[in-house]
Amino acid sequence: MSELLNKIYTESTTQPGNPKRQKLIKALPAVPVARLFTAEAAGREQFPQPLIRTLEDLKRNLQTAVALEHSTIPPYLCALYSIKEGTNTVASTIIRSVVVEEMLHMILAANILNAIGGKPVINQKEFVPTYPGYLPGSDKSFIVGLEKFSKESIDVFLKIEKPSPPLPKIDPEQAVDLLFEDPGFQTIGQFYQAIMLGIEYVNANTPGGIFINDPEIHKRQVTQEHYYGSGGMIVPVYSIENAREAIEEIVGQGEGIDDTIEDSDAKLFDQTTEYAHYFRFNELLMERMYAEDDTPKSGPTGEPIVVDWIAVHNMKANPKVADYKDQPDLLAKAKEFNQAYTQLLDQIHKACNGEPEQLMKGIALMYKLKYLATELMNIPLADSGMMAGPTFEFEP
Repeated sequence: MSELLNKIYTESTTQPGNPKRQKLIKALPAVPVARLFTAEAAGREQFPQPLIRTLEDLKRNLQTAVALEHSTIPPYLCALYSIKEGTNTVASTIIRSVVVEEMLHMILAANILNAIGGKPVINQKEFVPTYPGYLPGSDKSFIVGLEKFSKESIDVFLKIEKPSPPLPKIDPEQAVDLLFEDPGFQTIGQFYQAIMLGIEYVNANTPGGIFINDPEIHKRQVTQEHYYGSGGMIVPVYSIENAREAIEEIVGQGEGIDDTIEDSDAKLFDQTTEYAHYFRFNELLMERMYAEDDTPKSGPTGEPIVVDWIAVHNMKANPKVADYKDQPDLLAKAKEFNQAYTQLLDQIHKACNGEPEQLMKGIALMYKLKYLATELMNIPLADSGMMAGPTFEFEP
C-alpha cells in the first residue's frame, strides 16, 4: 500500500553492531520461486495422509486462515495505540512492522483461496472476532484480548507467534471432514503446514489440478502493485509453487526459518535480514536486541532496549460499545471508530474479490483509525480510573 502505509505502520531503523539487521525496509527485487513443502524436501516419497482431503474442506480452512490472520491485528493495534506519543520508539516500530506483515499474510491467504476458486469473505459480522476469545483454528489453549501495551500483552503475542512443534497425531481415518476449529492446532505454523499438506494432496488427486487457469480468476489476485508495507512481498498465486511460496512467507515471518531467529524475507526476496515476529516480540519482553549470532535457545544478548511499561494509556481491557452507554459522547466516538473499521474491512473484502485497487483507498481509513483510537484512549471512563479504548466491533 505504498509509502503511505509505511509512514503509518513502519519506520526504517538500524541496529548498530549487527550488520545483518541494518534496515527493516529496503527496495524489493523480483521474487524467486520457493520449493518447500514438497515430498522431496520432506525426505519421503510421498506425504502422509493429510487431514484435508477435499477441495471444499481446503476452501473452508483457507477462509479460516484469512480470519486467523485478521484476528491478530486488533490486539496488536490496541497495544500500539496505547503507547503514549513520543515514548517507546523501538517498541512502536516493532509492533508496527508486525501489524503490516499480518495484513500481508491476510492477503496472501486470500490469494491462495482465490486461486483455487474460493471467494474470501471479510465484510461480514461473523468474520469479526469477539474479544477476549480464542484464535480461529486454534486448540483453545490461550485467550487473546484487546489490551494496552504491557508485559502481559506481549506474553500473549509470543503465544500467538510461537514456533511450531510437529503436527499433532490424529487418526486420519477419523478426520476425513475435519476442520481445524476442532480439535485445532497449537500454532499458526502448524495450521499452515496442515493446509499445505492438504493443498498437495487435493491437487495431486484432482484431474488437472486445483489451480484455475482462467484470466478472470487471475484478476482476483492482489499483486505487489496494489500493496507494499514492510518486509516481504505479495505473492500472486497461480500455481502450487506460488502457494508454497506464499505459505513459506507467512510461516517464516511469524516463526523464523531453518531453526533460526530470522524470518523468510532474506531467503525468499533477498531483503535485509529481519527477525521473525516471535523474536521481535521477545526482544521487547527481554528488553534487549538479538545480536548477530544469537539463536532461539540463546535468547537476545545484544544491546539493551529502553522499554517504559508505564508510558501507556490505561485502557480498559476488552472494552465493548455497551460499556459506554452512560457516556453519550464517548459512545458516539466508539461507534465512529467501529464504522471506520468496518468500512476498512469492506474495502479489503472488495480488494480480495476482484477490485484490488480498493486496498489503496484504505490508506485514509487507516489514518482515521489511528486518530480515533488515540482519541478514545484519552477519554476517562466514569468512576473507574481507566480510559476508554477501541472495541473493534462490526458497525455497518
